Amino acid sequence: MKWILAILVIGLFITPFFYVQTNKKMYANKVTNYLLNEQHYKKNEIKSVKGIWGIKLPSFYTIVVFENEPYVEYIYFAHNNVMQFSHNVTEEGKQLGITESDLKNIAAK
Repeated sequence: MKWILAILVIGLFITPFFYVQTNKKMYANKVTNYLLNEQHYKKNEIKSVKGIWGIKLPSFYTIVVFENEPYVEYIYFAHNNVMQFSHNVTEEGKQLGITESDLKNIAAK
């Protein structure tokens, strides 16, 4: 009986961890597929795609960095349809003088 209880308690603690990690990976994969198949980027044009679990709503989103803009993080939502939501120029990018008019991968609105 103690073993069953111990397994249940452990399961209760690790289930949220797996839920978060799985969703982060799913969102990153969905955005990657969107960029490659619908926006026709090449793999070598994408520096990184990272699924994020945040406190604010929506709780899951994805940050994309492109090779030609290493100082800009593009935020994508992928709940139903994938969409570029916003972007952030890193502090290093701001110091280099990068402005919104310099952005190359911003989605047309």
